[in-house]
Amino acid sequence: MTQIEIAKKGIISPRMEAVAEMEGVSSEYIRKMVSQGRIVIMGNTLRKPVPLGVGEGLRTKVNASIGTSTDIIDFKMEEEKAKIAQEEGADTLMELSTGGDLDEIRRRILKTVSLPVGTVPLYQVASEAKDRFGAIVKAPKELFFEILERQVEDGVDFMAVHCGINRLTVERLKKQGYRVGGLVSRGGAFLVAWMEYNNSENPYYEYFDRVLEILKRRDVVLSLGNGMRSGAIHDSNDRAQLQELIINSELKEEANRYGVQAMVEGPGHIPLDEIEMNVKLAKKITNNSPYYVLGPVPSDVFPGYDHIASVAGAALAAWHGADLVCYLTPAEHIALPFPEDVKIGVRCARIAAYLGDMMKLGRRDRDLEMAVARKNLDWSKQLDLSFFSDEFERIRRTRPPETPDTCTMCGTLCALKAVKRIFENER
Repeated sequence: MTQIEIAKKGIISPRMEAVAEMEGVSSEYIRKMVSQGRIVIMGNTLRKPVPLGVGEGLRTKVNASIGTSTDIIDFKMEEEKAKIAQEEGADTLMELSTGGDLDEIRRRILKTVSLPVGTVPLYQVASEAKDRFGAIVKAPKELFFEILERQVEDGVDFMAVHCGINRLTVERLKKQGYRVGGLVSRGGAFLVAWMEYNNSENPYYEYFDRVLEILKRRDVVLSLGNGMRSGAIHDSNDRAQLQELIINSELKEEANRYGVQAMVEGPGHIPLDEIEMNVKLAKKITNNSPYYVLGPVPSDVFPGYDHIASVAGAALAAWHGADLVCYLTPAEHIALPFPEDVKIGVRCARIAAYLGDMMKLGRRDRDLEMAVARKNLDWSKQLDLSFFSDEFERIRRTRPPETPDTCTMCGTLCALKAVKRIFENER
């Protein structure tokens, strides 16, 4: 049985208990939310990674994406990136390779980390179609499911499957006059091109029951892909994107009835003033399904610093209910990320998730402890409370103060010390 089937029977599984302990909530709460499709617990039954819950009332999770491209194929570097992502505190990892032996790199990454690992099957469909049939659009329908099954049996824990793009979704895109920023989702673009060339329905939509059958076998979480996501803030929340969201919400309910855990994906590029609306709309029409956002990126003009811009977008999204945020790295929109980019990207996304949870979950105890430690000039405690203690330590070590209980910003003119004397004398 899958986790959602177990939960619907009123049973609390060991994985539910593990998630409850990690999140500081009751096992019954986890069971109830899983049964209602409002929390997913990731873990292919062939692999059983670290138990991870994503959804309502839980800490916002961070995803890191890695993978080769057709220009840069370096399996050892991808393994290094995977290790860094895990070491830096990512909660999930997406293996999105498009260059080289895709089966080999996926299997290597699955062995490298204990995190839940996700994929986008359409990337491999497109790659193999080009190699075997000469063009992406010439992929036979059976290849869509052959790849899906192969990845499930390798142990992949969750999959972004673009089921919500159908003839109606494409029609919306045409009637609105396409887009300012074009269609940026690789999976979405591959699929639309295939549908138009073959004058055919999306196989993942047309045979959705077959998708569910394959994923259910190993309790793989279905992440309903956002193939119509906006790649420019001027395209955010347009009719094509919202059409796909509506279809995904219906497919999500169908998946849950079938016994498959599922979550829904969101944007993308979206300005700050639309993020709250987008998240709340998605939560409402999907009946509070786990919501996975890609960034989001609130501006289009910060290449090289998109990882910083996305902190603002992801923090707002998490605050208003997003459950899983995908990191951006300094290489976003420019090049394939290298290991150092992955490290920076994960750290920025963790900051965003934490900031969002301060509002969403009201978790501010750590901040209170830090405030007290700073007031007391307790540098050891400040180090312990820091998310990135290595950087804290490096900066302090390279700029040591003359007086050990101060820092070189204020030196002997320390505001905290000056005022502390006055109030301590009064007592």
